[in-house]
Amino acid sequence: MKLFGKESNSATQEAKKTSASGLGTFGGVYTPSILTILGVIMYLRFGEVVGSVGLIGTLVIVTLSTLITFLTSLSICAIATDRVVRVGGAYYMISRSLGIETGGAVGIPLYFAQALSVSLYTLGFAESVVNSFTGLKDFQVFVALAVTIVVAVLALTSADVAIKSQYFIMAAIALSLVSFVLGHPVDSGGNAISASEINMFAAPAEGSKSFWEIFALFFPAVTGIMAGVSLSGDLQDPIKSIPRGTLAAVGTGYVVYMIMPIFLAMRADPATLVDNSSTIMQQMSLWGPSILLGVWGATLSSALGSILGAPRVLQALARDGVLPDWMSFLGSGSGKDDEPRIGTAVTLVVAIAGVCIGDLNLIAPVLTMFFLTTYLVLNVSAAIEGFLQSPSFRPTFKFPWFLSLLGAGGCLAVMFLINPVATVVAAIVVLIIYFWLQRRELTTTWGDVRRGLWMALLREAILQTDHTQDTKNWRPSILVLSGAPSRRWSLIRLADALTHKRGLITVSSVLPLGSCDLARQMILEKRIRNYLERRGVQALVRLITAKEPFEGATQLVATYGLGSVVPNTIMMGDSDNAAKRDDYCATIATFHEARRSVIILRESKRGFGRRKKIDIWWKGMQANGSLMLLLAYLLRKDIEWRNAQLYLKLVVSDESAAIAAKENVRNLVEKLRISAVPTILISQGRSFKEILHSSSVDADLVFLGVAKPDRPDRAKFREYYENLQVVASGLSTTVMFVLAAPDFAFQEVLSES
Repeated sequence: MKLFGKESNSATQEAKKTSASGLGTFGGVYTPSILTILGVIMYLRFGEVVGSVGLIGTLVIVTLSTLITFLTSLSICAIATDRVVRVGGAYYMISRSLGIETGGAVGIPLYFAQALSVSLYTLGFAESVVNSFTGLKDFQVFVALAVTIVVAVLALTSADVAIKSQYFIMAAIALSLVSFVLGHPVDSGGNAISASEINMFAAPAEGSKSFWEIFALFFPAVTGIMAGVSLSGDLQDPIKSIPRGTLAAVGTGYVVYMIMPIFLAMRADPATLVDNSSTIMQQMSLWGPSILLGVWGATLSSALGSILGAPRVLQALARDGVLPDWMSFLGSGSGKDDEPRIGTAVTLVVAIAGVCIGDLNLIAPVLTMFFLTTYLVLNVSAAIEGFLQSPSFRPTFKFPWFLSLLGAGGCLAVMFLINPVATVVAAIVVLIIYFWLQRRELTTTWGDVRRGLWMALLREAILQTDHTQDTKNWRPSILVLSGAPSRRWSLIRLADALTHKRGLITVSSVLPLGSCDLARQMILEKRIRNYLERRGVQALVRLITAKEPFEGATQLVATYGLGSVVPNTIMMGDSDNAAKRDDYCATIATFHEARRSVIILRESKRGFGRRKKIDIWWKGMQANGSLMLLLAYLLRKDIEWRNAQLYLKLVVSDESAAIAAKENVRNLVEKLRISAVPTILISQGRSFKEILHSSSVDADLVFLGVAKPDRPDRAKFREYYENLQVVASGLSTTVMFVLAAPDFAFQEVLSES
């Protein structure tokens, strides 16, 4: 397994630790998971669940809830048996599957959710204590602070000691369950009655909550499966322990939650269950105080699980460089077991801050959403890995990938059922962190599934795209013959403006034959890509070697592309080199014969000026005219050109022709829904060069059409192109010569836009 550069030393430490010692399946996974599952909802809210929806409804809710958790457990097992899960648990799994940005976007909220969960559990413990001992009514916050510090000290001592302390808690919970099973029926006052007075299939209590409200109330009771995963770095054999311990905990929880409703329904009527939900188990039990011990044990075990898991997530985030550099010290570990004592101290501070607030009811739903978001993303990770069937994904625990997708859908549905507002808030927080990490451009040395996913989509897209020309979906896909990007940056910038991040750009250059081997060529391509990325241009790069530049350009156009995905537009710079005029014009003609549009940029000294005025010298809708209109329309979508005014210029011979032409052009512009100013010019015996220079002297960009090359007589096209250069010479404005691809109806692109 390849790891991030900063993590290599710690990874070695972890490998040594894992081989020498570590927690087993029962102590490291099963115990923290089952103790989190059998929590306060079981003790304080299960009566309301049964009383509100009845026995059958409760069994359905338990089954649906556990099914979602079970599907998520399958995803966890698949990922855990494919790779060694190191420190960080769920964060580690997600970042190695979906990338560091996604892992960090989920991992940072997950850390705070776990850290603040300590506050929630200790405040709940303190509330139960002060309610049981009336003399402590005014000391709830102090009790919560004391308990928070105690569980933190246990975690700082060692994970092993903390896990062993949970065995006593498990014993207390087991005692409470035995006492409950051996209990008796009760009436609304908590008095023992005969079982014959109770109808276990009675209708739900009047005025009770709906099925889905009760579902949302109960679901957090089955979300304890991450407690064991969070200790992955402390496990002796996480590949075996995580699947076994997690599935065993889910199974045990399901059995307990399916049996308890039967006893509740047999021992109290629905109204009593709803009204006395928080005390009903204590009233029914053989020994009431055992339930109180179970409640305390449940809250303490959950607090311990959170104080053990949160620092390890923080440690992994710091080691992977997700956190800012000044926080890298949080990735350090202490002792032979590499325990995150600094992270635990920081987590203690966060938990104490939560306790001091005193009431976390406002953020508690959002914390639940972060846990469910983690489940959702874990399911998505496993689904993508299974769907792609990458050779590198070889889990020993196998199951159909669509079950993970079903689990992801279940998590998303439950999130909205529990609290739609909290779901949206959690999603916004995750997205903000994701884009923040994306902007930091973190580099990792491990692979993830994103490239495999894009390759699968690319394959399908190429196979589904045939060679039929489609006017409705036409966009310029530009091959830029730029040479060194820094020398002709205007070509690349213009291509970027025309595609507007919707079409493909390939920046290409022809190198002298024998100037570099393939290895060196790949290095140069990477340097050019980095150069383009630094300047905000997304483009492909392709270098080629040839005896002559024009020969290489022709070869590139003939061979470059994948299936039907080939550049439909060639962009190149103008050339005043008379010695190479024949080759230059022959290359343009070859591109035209290859059914590619050609854009030739003749740049003036002032570049694109203020980007305020674009002149199109127009002769009609056919071929060049339509393409020039399209290019101008696309150019104005770029942020630098959005304030430019488009002028559609047409030269006529006399005044009468001008009146008709102006009306026709005005109607055409209105029909095409393109904002342009029709400008009709009367020649009055002047040459086109004179009209051009006088009318476009203040333009920032001028479009001129190029006649089709005459194949039988290439010399004729050379003469024509030289005359075109003469016409544009002396003009202080940048000129774009446009030659439309043959046999493509650009006018239909305009009419369908």
